[in-house]
Amino acid sequence: MHKQQGLRTQKQRAEYSIAHGRSMCPHCRHVLAPQDLVPIVSWVLLRGRCRYCRKSIPDTPLPELLLPILFVVSLWVLWPSIGDTENILKFCFWLTYLVLFVALGLYDFRWQLLPNRLVAVLGGLIGLQLLTQAIFFGLSLNELVMHILAAATGGGIFWLLFQLSDGKWIGGGDVKLGFALGAILGTPILALLYIFIASCLGVVAALPGLLTRRTAIAAKLPFGPFLLSGAFITYLFGSDLVGWYLGLVGL
Repeated sequence: MHKQQGLRTQKQRAEYSIAHGRSMCPHCRHVLAPQDLVPIVSWVLLRGRCRYCRKSIPDTPLPELLLPILFVVSLWVLWPSIGDTENILKFCFWLTYLVLFVALGLYDFRWQLLPNRLVAVLGGLIGLQLLTQAIFFGLSLNELVMHILAAATGGGIFWLLFQLSDGKWIGGGDVKLGFALGAILGTPILALLYIFIASCLGVVAALPGLLTRRTAIAAKLPFGPFLLSGAFITYLFGSDLVGWYLGLVGL
């Protein structure tokens, strides 16, 4: 029974993939017209329903709303540091990473799965960024080693948890994503910080359900969105947070 349900779920994912066919209503299967696909506007005008069968559409305009907000916040925070060609390149790569962050986060939230292809694309872009910096801007060996150590820190902890629990505490997708996010952040201390922030966010999100007993302790909570949120916060504010903490303890 579970195998049949899994097969149906896989068929649905393939059917609704952007790589196959046209956008359509998941209920009546009617192909959507251009006026049905205007971001945010179409959803608001149609009140979240299909124009043809009037049933509620499960998708929301959240990605279209969230991504511009992340772009604007990133520009606002990073603008003072965007002064030369190398930093402009880093910023462009960061915006590309954010597109994948949103896709991965929403996919994991809905399906509790981090697609290997998207994580692989993220890893490939990180490699391309480092290669470009090495060729055109003289990325030092020390900087490259720091990125490798950060990746090992960001993914190694999750890999260890995965091995110790035989995959019960954390998923394999989280492990792969952890390596990629660590590499983006670039230093082991920032990789540790993003894991700490992600863990805190996960606890805060799970605590209300546990206290009201609406959520069982053994219930699975998609961790990908928290990892991605932690990485976003750390990339923009991590250095300031580390500096604040070191100052607080007198270091």
